[in-house]
Amino acid sequence: MATTRQAHTVWEGNLLKGAGSITFDSSGIAQQPVTWASRAEEANGKTSPEELIAAAHSSCFSMALSNGLDKAGTPPTKLTTQADVTFQPGTGITGIHLSVQGEVPGLDEADFVKAAEDAKANCPVSQALSGTTITLSASLA
Repeated sequence: MATTRQAHTVWEGNLLKGAGSITFDSSGIAQQPVTWASRAEEANGKTSPEELIAAAHSSCFSMALSNGLDKAGTPPTKLTTQADVTFQPGTGITGIHLSVQGEVPGLDEADFVKAAEDAKANCPVSQALSGTTITLSASLA
């Protein structure tokens, strides 16, 4: 069964001086402020589209890796994934770097890296972002 999730943004004013708020409609978890400055300069307690992409990508990748490891008979104890989404004003998103550290009993480093590469290639968010260069660092704790 397919699922659909919703969020919406209300923006007021022009790009450089305006501001908006993002509401997570499906989960109701929060409403977050967003500005051009929080995107192109310092976050200052506000979010950005790139931070939201990083959250989506790190969580999707972690789920895909956990599932792949489990199916291979080596379920992880813990996966810690960070996604760094780089935004260049005037150019756009120039790359995403995933860093994962795993605790996986019975698995060696080479097999962990191979599983992580597979998750990077096959998680739905990676596939949706396939027009962007995605790199990966993977290691066991």
